[in-house]
Amino acid sequence: MADVRRASAADGRLRLKFSGFGGRIDGLGRRLAIVLTGGDGNSRQAETLLRRAIPVLIIAFLAVVATARLNGILAEYSRMEGAFRQSATLSAATAAAALAPQGAVLATSDRPSAEAVLAGYLPQDRLASGSFLLLIDGEGRIFASSSDGARYVGMDMAGLLPQANSIRYVTDRSGALEAFIDGIRHYVVLVPVGTKGAFVLAAQSLQPLDTYWRSEVSLSVTLFSGISLILLVILYAYFQQVKRAREADDTFLETNLRVEAALSRGRCGLWDFDLQSRKLFWSRSMYEMLGLPPSGAVLGFGDAAQLMHPDDGNLYALARAVAKGDPRQIDQVFRMRHSAGHYVWMRARAQVIRSSTGCMHVIGIAMDVTEQHRLAQRYAEADQRLADAIECTSEAFVLWDKNDRLVMCNAHFQQVYGLPDSVLVPGTERAVVQAAASRPIIQRRVADPDQTGMSRTTEVQLADERWLQINERRTRDGGLVSVGTDITLLKRHQERLREQERRLMATIGDLSSSQRKLERQKAELSVANANYQAEKDRAEAANKAKSEFLANMSHELRTPLNAILGFSEILLTGMFGPIGSPKYSEYAKDIHESGMHLLNVINDILDMSKIEAGQMRIRCETIDLAPLIEESLRLTAIPAQQRNIHVEQRVSSGLTVEADRRAMKQILLNILSNAVKFTNDGGKIALRARKIDGAVMLTIADTGIGIPKTALSKIGQPFEQVQSQYAKSKGGSGLGLAISRSLVSLHGGRLGIRSREGCGTVVSVKIPDCIVRQATRTA
Repeated sequence: MADVRRASAADGRLRLKFSGFGGRIDGLGRRLAIVLTGGDGNSRQAETLLRRAIPVLIIAFLAVVATARLNGILAEYSRMEGAFRQSATLSAATAAAALAPQGAVLATSDRPSAEAVLAGYLPQDRLASGSFLLLIDGEGRIFASSSDGARYVGMDMAGLLPQANSIRYVTDRSGALEAFIDGIRHYVVLVPVGTKGAFVLAAQSLQPLDTYWRSEVSLSVTLFSGISLILLVILYAYFQQVKRAREADDTFLETNLRVEAALSRGRCGLWDFDLQSRKLFWSRSMYEMLGLPPSGAVLGFGDAAQLMHPDDGNLYALARAVAKGDPRQIDQVFRMRHSAGHYVWMRARAQVIRSSTGCMHVIGIAMDVTEQHRLAQRYAEADQRLADAIECTSEAFVLWDKNDRLVMCNAHFQQVYGLPDSVLVPGTERAVVQAAASRPIIQRRVADPDQTGMSRTTEVQLADERWLQINERRTRDGGLVSVGTDITLLKRHQERLREQERRLMATIGDLSSSQRKLERQKAELSVANANYQAEKDRAEAANKAKSEFLANMSHELRTPLNAILGFSEILLTGMFGPIGSPKYSEYAKDIHESGMHLLNVINDILDMSKIEAGQMRIRCETIDLAPLIEESLRLTAIPAQQRNIHVEQRVSSGLTVEADRRAMKQILLNILSNAVKFTNDGGKIALRARKIDGAVMLTIADTGIGIPKTALSKIGQPFEQVQSQYAKSKGGSGLGLAISRSLVSLHGGRLGIRSREGCGTVVSVKIPDCIVRQATRTA
């Protein structure tokens, strides 16, 4: 509220200052001093610190309230929990003391007798709410209870409370623990009784404690939220009030800064002279005009009088005349000394005003008119320079007034037209001057630039064969300016320009012919481009036909290979008897291995051809990846064991994916076969399968020979192999990864390869888990 009152007072001062300087004139100097100094900076800093500290204090208050309430709830919770524990312990001890003399009852597990003893010493109405007693024999069977625990009679202790067995088997010791009975948390106390291993179990339900805890926490949170909301509303209202007060202060300061800036930019100063106290107040701009440091204090009359030039009047005489009331308004030009030593011309305008207290004040402004004096001198100098320039120019210049009388001309105009000095007198009529001038041989009008008749351009040829271009233009007052330029050299070059123009036209004709030739070549190029496009389409059609042919040749290529493999296998196994020589077995083995290798190569080529021809189809189904990975690892386990390669797998449990089983198996076999093939003996292969961001990620890493960085871009392209001696010795068509990449793409996934030569290769396959379910998906 203090900020608001301060802003309102500042706004009132501002209105008073610009309302004709009426009212409380005697305080004008003090108020302007406050404006120029910008207010008290220390108070603003203290206000800012206080405003920043209020939210911290409110947060600290809320933290103290929350801490106190939480400590109170925790203390009450601990007290109630201790009471429940004490009640259960006392119940168990009382029951044990009552049953200790009843050895026969405990030995025979006599339920009626035991329950009668319990009812006599500890009836149910004396037990705490939610508590009950159980009697357990040496075999761990519950044979008696209080009335609330009757439903547990006949149950095995291990089934009701398994964690109590560790206490029950330690004789002559009581035990206490927390356990869940029928889903409700209980505090359980076991006390041994008798010598046959019997126990008394006292159970106290902790549900009331939990209910108390929830209700108290809910109540405390509600109260804390309400208090916080109220304090936040108060804090918001406080900041809104501070904001409005700050805006009012800023508006006041900004308005005063605008006035001061306007005075400073306009080279003006505000001054107030108190005739009674002989004190003079100057605004900041007054000090700036005189090069003096700004001051918020008033200025003595004598100090101001010493700054005035002695030749520009007496300030004391002016003050006495104003005091007598002779002039009510002041408008005077004088000089005042600048701090640098020179004098500044000023024009002071003021008015005598009587304040409400009866004091006489002279309030006005002082304008710096030094530039006006300098401009007047410059205008005189400029007129002289203009006259000299017109006289020195090489053009014939003449100026006529609106009545066609001579104003001025230069010597070149007189020389060109051969005019006598007696005619060139300012005020001579234009007809008289033209009559005395020599007549031109040729005179023709060239142009009218603005098409309004206000200007005209003509060319004349004088008797001495000189050419002049005369430009005439009307002035604003109706006069006429005429400038004659010598264009003799321009005329002499005109014929040369015409000849060059003719040559240029001939060159343009040649260029037009060349342009037509280029357009003809462009048309021929368009025809050639069309032919190329047709040939390209035919080549693409032939390539597609090749792919379709290879896809359709699968039966013709596989049938003879199957026969070769079948007969070689018969020879190897000796199905129809022994062959005889060991060489035949060796040759049959070579035939079988070569046929298998050729069959694998043909299968890869045919699969790649089907993919390129768009005949490869996938059938999506829900696949459990763990069995599929195990099956793929079994197929590659034999060559891995032969080369002592360790295969490690980490597959997340329950990992499924919507994909084609055969395609996924082929992808795994191709990548695993490559990993086994290009991993050195004793190496390591790691397979990992997991879900990441809604997709199944398969990663197969090996410690093989790796792939050079320059060859990574070729990997996965059809019929591309890494050109190294080791890779060539392993054989293969180079289609394994290409087929795998295509099958992964058909599933909407992505296959990535990272490798480092000499360190190993990592192949990652990402299959989305949101593939569109359909019976068949075609490439």
